[in-house]
Amino acid sequence: MTKTENLKTKYDNEVKAALKEKFGYKNDMQIPRLNKIVINMGVGEASHNSKIAESIEAQLTKIAGQKCVVTKAKKSIASYKLREGMPVGAMATLRGGRMYDFLQKLICVVFPRIRDFRGISAKSFDGRGNYTLGLKEQALFPEITYEEVDLVKGMNVSIITTAETDDEARELLRLLGMPFKGLNK
Repeated sequence: MTKTENLKTKYDNEVKAALKEKFGYKNDMQIPRLNKIVINMGVGEASHNSKIAESIEAQLTKIAGQKCVVTKAKKSIASYKLREGMPVGAMATLRGGRMYDFLQKLICVVFPRIRDFRGISAKSFDGRGNYTLGLKEQALFPEITYEEVDLVKGMNVSIITTAETDDEARELLRLLGMPFKGLNK
């Protein structure tokens, strides 16, 4: 993939044809595609400190390239000193061009920054063709500098596809360039 080619172009030109050939789809609408990417940061400490919630929201907004939503507690839990409605994290849902740009940044920039990176697990599928991976810190993204990180928090990245099975989704993501352990060329 050249620098000017993005993942959407690659999907349209190469991946669709490869998936159609491998799985024998009769109709182009059966070919799996990316539906959305959901980025989620859960921060339990945010319920007690509003500055942490604001900084996490600002960092996730920078990473996603769009405004994120603050998630709030659905019910009160006394042992965690948590009341209903308190902020407990932030999330952003990416679709369309932003989704492909984020996935390309994840593959080309973030994964190479991870120390001792040998690929991601090919087993983190949910049985319906969706993939979730966890990142240990937000400073892996180029938009975040180490100076602005006051609390190192991990995040979940869920890639939602239209695939019916995990095998179809795994092949879709592999062809888009996801570095699965032991599956790539």
